[in-house]
Amino acid sequence: MAEENKSEQKTPASAEAQDKLQSSKEHARRAAEDLKSAAGALAGEYRGKAEQAWGEARGKAEQAFGDAKDRVRTFQEDAEQYVRENPTKAVFTALGIGFVLGLIFRR
Repeated sequence: MAEENKSEQKTPASAEAQDKLQSSKEHARRAAEDLKSAAGALAGEYRGKAEQAWGEARGKAEQAFGDAKDRVRTFQEDAEQYVRENPTKAVFTALGIGFVLGLIFRR
């Protein structure tokens, strides 16, 4: 019974150690929460930057594609106009190209 009383009674050093342990636990918990919120904020910031960069790159790609489409359309219109203005030259040029390609593919 004397042993039970000893275990139930806390010495001042033991109580102080328990308080320090509890304080350390609270401090670690707060530090973990702070770290978690900081990591979340940092992740959100980088996500926003990545989305912005993706949007800019997509816009540039769409613009480049539009420019390429316009150039191809212009080239096609110019070619059609040339053929209308010079039909004989166009036919003989096409025959020459076909003949050369035929020789190349025959081998």
